[in-house]
Amino acid sequence: MTPRPEAAPRAPLSRDRVLRAAVELADGIGIEALSMRRLAQELGVVPMALYKHVANKEQLLDGMVEAVVSEIDPPARGSDWQGAVRRRILSARAALLGHPWAAQVIRSRSGPTPAVLAYLDSVIGMFRAGGLSVDLTHHAMHALGGRVLGFTQEVFDAAPDPGPAGPPAMPAEAAAAFPHVAELAMAAAHDGDSVVGGGCDDQFEFEFALDLLLDGFERLRRQGWSSGARRAGGGLIA
Repeated sequence: MTPRPEAAPRAPLSRDRVLRAAVELADGIGIEALSMRRLAQELGVVPMALYKHVANKEQLLDGMVEAVVSEIDPPARGSDWQGAVRRRILSARAALLGHPWAAQVIRSRSGPTPAVLAYLDSVIGMFRAGGLSVDLTHHAMHALGGRVLGFTQEVFDAAPDPGPAGPPAMPAEAAAAFPHVAELAMAAAHDGDSVVGGGCDDQFEFEFALDLLLDGFERLRRQGWSSGARRAGGGLIA
């Protein structure tokens, strides 16, 4: 009788394995459906085995954020601070887009995790290395907001999928009452999953706003702008 082949030994459970499995599971079933019990089933262990590596669901979510942030490319070297910041932020955006639940979880944390702090520290360091003052860097980070991590929060929820024929036409009465809104609503559509409405190309809109901000920061840097002068009535950009 031919001996039955032995099953391959299961990889030992570790914190990294737990977090990677949680990220993959959330990618597949959504963050709302993720639970310690469901994760234990996925790993083939009893739920109590997870608690040796993560104390509770909140610590699991913190670790999942760390795992996603670790996918962001390291800072680029060179003297072009705008290009370096741009690449870093777009890499963060790519990492978060790969895990649609990640932005929601990051916003839900009571404070930034160590990996998020390290990422923010690197971006701040790029601004400072590029010659921006502490004052200007402070306000630049506020202006970027969630965009520094690659996501934006729009005022309204996404519009319905415009479909192959483009965005749906506004009712005639509404179009007559709000002609400028109607004009934009009928603009060319690109992205059916848009969060900015009207089927707009999210990546283009993100990069458009990011480039405007970075160009503005550089112009202020060259002018030696300070918030003190702004408060004294000096204006934002002369």
